[in-house]
Amino acid sequence: MSGASSDFLQIARVLKSNGTEGEVLVGFRDMDPEDLNLKEPVFIEFDGLPVPFFIESFNRRGTSRALMKLTGIKTLQDAEEIAGRPVLAPRSSILDYEDGDEGLTVEDLVGWTLLDEAGSEVGSITGYEDIPGNPCLYVGSGTAQAMVPLHEDLIISIDEEERKISMIIPEGLL
Repeated sequence: MSGASSDFLQIARVLKSNGTEGEVLVGFRDMDPEDLNLKEPVFIEFDGLPVPFFIESFNRRGTSRALMKLTGIKTLQDAEEIAGRPVLAPRSSILDYEDGDEGLTVEDLVGWTLLDEAGSEVGSITGYEDIPGNPCLYVGSGTAQAMVPLHEDLIISIDEEERKISMIIPEGLL
């Protein structure tokens, strides 16, 4: 992907057109279609630039696909033009916690303290690397740096007031 897309992650791909009204079948990767925020635009690249499209209709098809109608995609020809293209979302909107912290993004965690499952301080979160399907936090303690995978199954608790996140740290990472 081009430099313009470095702030975006691919969340799906337009698989094919569906019907003559511009509806498309979309296949999701590494996320449940239900986790998509239908109020936020998705992006499709044209000439190396991400172009926003709002979702007008969304009908789930199986576990990883959905029929979608996007603003501006009105005809079969429009739908055919985007077939095969990746569907992108801003990196900052990817991280979504189920315990009510919907507004928290990966960028917000920089500067926070990471605690292990025993409650011991691991270090300060100094940055992140959003590897598709495997976002990771950079955690530093003194001069040592480590990458810790950021996955909702590993998160024990989030304390926004104290700016601390407790996680299960896979063995051998630190």
